[in-house]
Amino acid sequence: MGLNKDRGLKSLMGNVEEVYTRELGLDKNQVKLIEIKKIIPNPFQPRKVFDETALNELANSIKEYGLIQPIIVLQKEDKFILVAGERRLRATQILGEENILAFVSDRDEIKLRELALIENIQRENLNPIELAHSYKDLIEVHNITQENLAELIHKSRTQITNTLRLLNLDNRTQKLIIEGKISQGHAKVLVGLNEKDEKMLVDSIIGQKLNVRETEKIAQKLKNKEKIENNAEKEDTEFENSMQSLKQILNKIGFSCTHKKNNFIIHLENIAEINKLIKIFN
Repeated sequence: MGLNKDRGLKSLMGNVEEVYTRELGLDKNQVKLIEIKKIIPNPFQPRKVFDETALNELANSIKEYGLIQPIIVLQKEDKFILVAGERRLRATQILGEENILAFVSDRDEIKLRELALIENIQRENLNPIELAHSYKDLIEVHNITQENLAELIHKSRTQITNTLRLLNLDNRTQKLIIEGKISQGHAKVLVGLNEKDEKMLVDSIIGQKLNVRETEKIAQKLKNKEKIENNAEKEDTEFENSMQSLKQILNKIGFSCTHKKNNFIIHLENIAEINKLIKIFN
C-alpha cells in the first residue's frame, strides 16, 4: 500500500462526527429539513437487524426531546443518500414524521462508501458477520492487507483473521449468528467443518443448547474424523494409481493383467511366460 493511500485512510480513523464534518465539508451550524420519502438507504450499510425495542425507546426520546443530532445525507439530484443516522431515521419514521433534520453534502459516493465503512467498524454493537463484511469491504476498497487494517483499527491480526473467516460459513449459519441465536464463540468453532458437519453441529447447538466448550469437543472430533478419512482417501488414490502404472508396464512387455480393489492378477498361460517373469524378478 502506498504512503499517500495509507495517510488517506488514517485521516478517516477518528471521531466519526468530526470526520464526517471534515471529509464531507459539513457546516454543523447549518441543517436542512428534508422529506423522509426522498431519503435512499445507505447501500453500504451492513446492518440487517435492528432491535425494535431499542428503536421504540429512541422514538420516545426524540418525541420528548427532539432530534438532538441530525442525520447526515449526500444529495444526489432530488434524492438524498443516507450516510449516518439510520436508527434516528427509523425512529423518526415510527413517530409518523414526514420530515427530518439533516446535514446535507454533495460529495461523491466513493467518499460515502469510505465513511460508511469506517463508521461501521467503529461501532461497538455490530454483530460478528456485519463486522466481518466491514473488514472485508475496507480491505478491498483501500487495497490493504489484514496487517495494515490491524494497525489502523488497533486490533490484532488474529482477531481480524478469525472474524473474516466467519464469512466462509454457510449462509444459514451466518443468518443465525446475525440473529444472535449462535454466539461468536460458537461460530469460530464451526469454521473449517464441511457443510454437512457444520449443519449437524449448528442444529445440535440450537437444539441441545450446547455451550462453547461442548461445541469445541464435538467439532474437534469431526475435524479429526475428516482428516483421517481424507488421508485414507489419499492413500487409496495413490494405491490405485500405482496399480494402474504397474499394469501398464507389464502390458507393454507382453503380460496380461487385471486388478480389482486390492487384488492384482498376472495371467500366465504357458511356461515361457513364467520363465520370462522369473527373469524379470531376478
